[in-house]
Amino acid sequence: MQTLPSLPHYLLRNAETRAEHVAMRHKDLGIWHEWTWRAMLGEIEAFSLGLLELGLEPGERVAIVGANRPRLYWTFAAVQAALGVPVPVYADAVAEEMLYVLEHAGVRFAVCQDQEQIDKVESVRDRLPALETLVFDEPRGLRNDPEHRILDFAAVQTLGRRALERDPNRRVRWREGIDTLVGEALCVMLYTSGTTGRPKGVMLSHRNLVVTCLNANAFDSLGSDEETIAYLPLAWVGDHVFSYGQSLTAGYCVCCPESLDTVTMDRREIAPTYFFAPPRVFEALLTTITVTMEDASRPKRAMFEHFIALARRHGEAILDGERVPPLARLHYALGESLVYGPLKNRLGLSRVRVAYTAGEAIGPDIFRFYRSLGINLKQLYGQTEASVYITAQPDGEIDADTVGTPCPGVELEIAESGEVLYRSPGVFMGYYRNEAATAETKTPEGWVHTGDAGFVDERGHLRIIDRAKDVGKLRDGSLFPPKYVENKLKFFPAVKEVVAFGDDRDFVAAFVNIDLGAVSNWAERNDIVYGSYQELAAHPEIYAMVRAHVEQVNADLAAEPRVAGARIRRFLVLHKELDADDGELTRTQKVRRAFIRERYAELIEALYSGADEQFVSTEVTFEDGRRGRIEATVRIETLELEPLLDAPRGGGAGRSGEPATAPETMRAVS
Repeated sequence: MQTLPSLPHYLLRNAETRAEHVAMRHKDLGIWHEWTWRAMLGEIEAFSLGLLELGLEPGERVAIVGANRPRLYWTFAAVQAALGVPVPVYADAVAEEMLYVLEHAGVRFAVCQDQEQIDKVESVRDRLPALETLVFDEPRGLRNDPEHRILDFAAVQTLGRRALERDPNRRVRWREGIDTLVGEALCVMLYTSGTTGRPKGVMLSHRNLVVTCLNANAFDSLGSDEETIAYLPLAWVGDHVFSYGQSLTAGYCVCCPESLDTVTMDRREIAPTYFFAPPRVFEALLTTITVTMEDASRPKRAMFEHFIALARRHGEAILDGERVPPLARLHYALGESLVYGPLKNRLGLSRVRVAYTAGEAIGPDIFRFYRSLGINLKQLYGQTEASVYITAQPDGEIDADTVGTPCPGVELEIAESGEVLYRSPGVFMGYYRNEAATAETKTPEGWVHTGDAGFVDERGHLRIIDRAKDVGKLRDGSLFPPKYVENKLKFFPAVKEVVAFGDDRDFVAAFVNIDLGAVSNWAERNDIVYGSYQELAAHPEIYAMVRAHVEQVNADLAAEPRVAGARIRRFLVLHKELDADDGELTRTQKVRRAFIRERYAELIEALYSGADEQFVSTEVTFEDGRRGRIEATVRIETLELEPLLDAPRGGGAGRSGEPATAPETMRAVS
């Protein structure tokens, strides 16, 4: 099939070849609404012409702020068809964070989901001289106000339809405009999460996304009969590819849930065939399953445990088409009827043909649990700068410790330092208004520095160790890969987040955040009374639980010679959850290490001074934007570590094979 030059070209193709097939669904007030490709093109065309009537010029940027709503996805296509550039913004960003992106991108229009988003943009509008017009999707609490350039989405569409009525040739000229789009044209600007500083505007071309999406569709044999549910942030490159680019190029249906709170229920009703979720989603689902079964009757619990044990023995082999004894296969089929099938249906994963996870390391036991149920869960490794895909696991070559082989069209290289580099058709055009950062990240030959340390194993699969700049050494020379240590502890359901310290220190210490959902349920069943997160986090029995988890992690690390020196000697349970609103996490839930080191310097000092506790007063931002303080005296635990015998120290990395710093059993961190 001929490769088309831009994403709007695929919209036109689908409206012609799949006119009456469902392109998008949205659940509103409990009812699923549908749009065919032909109907969706009509909605997009009207809005695009409306924007042109309002004065949108080629190359101008249009911000998109909100959750996964059909009209916001239509805005991407409408802006691109009008030769503009969409710039999605994280919906949960506070006004000041939005201000930076909107100002840096120089947006002239902003399309917002609802009153909350309009209010945030309005609060900083006086500092955005380029911003002229706001458009809202959901009218509750808002009204069409042309005088102040605040317009209803439908009103903009009306402008477009009236333009067509006045001049029927307007449609022809609109499509001729689309035909001027070439593959090298700027398609979208996606801002990075800003882990190490200000977010950078990643410029992706139509060719970047078209070729990457076509290759991804071919890799997993994704066709027009797929269905997926869109629930991840619009501003994240993964959603832009999975819910927009791949949908347009493959022609499959995208379903938007009623709200983030109803995603699981809505997913159950849709039963997607293609599904992506970060590890935290799979971890949360498994925690829910575990909690539910603990409250189940004894016979049900016994049946569940019996068949889950069977699945762990044979499920993955059956999924991969390997030889399994006939009796075990029959036994597994019975489990499919009694346990696996109903469980997958409850999770909304009964029809999944391809599922991916990425963004963080997923616990091997969690990964294998889902695969043992017959869910084809795989891992991929990607970046915004790559249009997502760098490596992915081919069917039949699944390993919890790797992130797969290079995707179609991707070249992989391991630098002398152990850093992973890649080159592909998806490599970004550059960072908007930041030539220095572009030159630092992308070589003249098109190779991109990922910033991640890794190696390629004997089967050609990539293993990621940690962020290259974060891998350090203790004062005795022992290797310290913080992400690796943190992820081992985060594999426990009770632990939500960990921040480890140790570079140029005498030992490793850590902050721990408990998972309120999992731990509160445990506390309830164990008659532990608490009134707040702070009280629960400080409870002696919670400390005892976390200590047991840390001891288990230390035992695992001690068994891996190259990281045995990175065992945790001191830890504390933070008095508050790390929060993106407080600047401690990015909007994609990545830890901002430098910020945390500065914000909690007194706690870090206490960890290394030998203190048993430390008073701390922390400023927090509430949901309504108000600020306050949380004060606590945080207890610090010390663990006795057994001496290590002849533990090797960290070393350098070679150009080929496994780096000297890479332990054999390191989990993939994507």
